Amino acid sequence: MDEPFAALDAITRESMQNFLLDLWQRERMTVLFVTHDVEEAALLSDRVCVMSARPGRIVAVEEIGLERPRDEALRDTPEFVALRRRLRERLAAA
Repeated sequence: MDEPFAALDAITRESMQNFLLDLWQRERMTVLFVTHDVEEAALLSDRVCVMSARPGRIVAVEEIGLERPRDEALRDTPEFVALRRRLRERLAAA
């Protein structure tokens, strides 16, 4: 999916993120999800690939060790905040 939630308002976006988390929990399918939103990547992913600017190259891969199932409360945990910070630092260095 290439930025499927980018044009949504914040409430609908969170609702769709939760829907995708629930769907993954039921179906356990592989999803390749492209986003510029670091928090969204951290919440939805098991692995985040950070890409450089043109030409796009993978410059870092972060394994996401957060337990599933995941929900909105996860966003406020120290572990999630640290992960989000680490991903932003990797993106800034790209």
